[in-house]
Amino acid sequence: MNNLERQRALDDTPFDKLREECGVVAIHNHPDAARQVYLGLYALQHRGQESAGIASADYENLWNIKGMGLVAEIFTDDVLDKLPGSLSIGHTRYSTTGDSALLNAQPIRVESTKGLIAIAHNGNLVNLDSARARLESDGAIFQTTSDSEIIVQLIAHSKEATLIDAIADSLRQVEGAFSIVMMTRDRIFAARDPRGFRPLSMGRIYNDDGTETVVFASETCAFDLLRAVYERDVQPGELIMVSREGISSRQYASGVPQSSCIFEHVYFARPDSRIYGRWVQESREEMGRRLARESAVPADLVVPVPDSGVTAAIGYAAESNLPFRFGLIRNHYVGRTFIEPEQRVRDFGVKLKLNPVRNLLEGKRVILIDDSIIRGTTSRKIVRMVRGAGAKEVHLRISCPPTISPCFYGVDTPSKRELIAANQSVEEIRQYIEADSLAYLSLDGLLQACGENNDLRYCTACYTGNYPTQWVDVEDILPANATR
Repeated sequence: MNNLERQRALDDTPFDKLREECGVVAIHNHPDAARQVYLGLYALQHRGQESAGIASADYENLWNIKGMGLVAEIFTDDVLDKLPGSLSIGHTRYSTTGDSALLNAQPIRVESTKGLIAIAHNGNLVNLDSARARLESDGAIFQTTSDSEIIVQLIAHSKEATLIDAIADSLRQVEGAFSIVMMTRDRIFAARDPRGFRPLSMGRIYNDDGTETVVFASETCAFDLLRAVYERDVQPGELIMVSREGISSRQYASGVPQSSCIFEHVYFARPDSRIYGRWVQESREEMGRRLARESAVPADLVVPVPDSGVTAAIGYAAESNLPFRFGLIRNHYVGRTFIEPEQRVRDFGVKLKLNPVRNLLEGKRVILIDDSIIRGTTSRKIVRMVRGAGAKEVHLRISCPPTISPCFYGVDTPSKRELIAANQSVEEIRQYIEADSLAYLSLDGLLQACGENNDLRYCTACYTGNYPTQWVDVEDILPANATR
């Protein structure tokens, strides 16, 4: 079986996108803190649609409610009424570690020798097994299979006397990606891993009564809904504590090279967010411009694959002086539990979400812009759809380099044997997806588009196979035809 035949034999799943990760929000000093967290999570719903949870506290008690589904489905007015207090944290989840179940929904609440603690975590720990085994040998009993509980158990078993020292001690013992918010009955904590893999920003709400509310969120788009003013990013290796006494900060780890996830700019984050101090909209438009410079082709119009390809397509169209058109219309109201009437209907999953505008595409040479190709199955269906609508030529342009390696830091990518670019050449991929031409943005072009400099360094392991940490799963990084 050659590479092309092997790819055709892969499970023809309806989606080949990288799945969303998680979003976290924290509020300190607001009379309706849980509702503020709810609004923040609503703005971060794109980061995870599997489960959501909110914990709140009033300096004496701590409540925690979690559920499976979307934020608005779980947190009705009646439910939010059960979450009083002026402190709150929240989480919206797509599982990358741990089973997809209510048991692993966050925030995770643990009663420990350091008091009652709730934690919400975005990212993925890569020394999970060794840390868990060590804790279990020390007598720890885990309530979940989520790696987020590792951090709480490390805090509980720390020999440090104060809670903030115990938190710093625990964070130094874990390796991988984590942007976390935590709370006790009277304090809020926020921290990022030393490499700064995942984003976490801090802002303030200036209330009408003259008081100030401190806000933390995975993306700054949450601040806009809360009327919060962006103040700064939580720095890599920084631990912040917010209490009635004010805000204190410590650098619990330093001297580790920064490796922030570049895929936040490529796909995850909303275009209206500021990630790692840079506007996502600006990065994606520049990706499109550089893609046009690197791989121009004669065409009649530029069409994005909505929604993630839209901003890069705007940049591509502007740079190439071609018309930008919404030649594919997305149905935003497809439920997560929709059942296909016939599983045998070819391409049904994509047709359910996207529909071509025939009068725009018919007889045209079309440049399709998308953010990535993972397995290739969805790209092939979209190319067929556009060609079926009458397009004369279909040229696919991808606003990042080929994805050749899985992510171990919070992105739910397939194993290397399922990544089409890890096993096939660009020409073989072009043949498989049935496009007239295919081109990716170069790695150098992507780094320049995202503003990499001495103060901002990115993790590009999914494009290079060079991982910033030493813990990786050998089974997942072996190519399809390799043996151990």
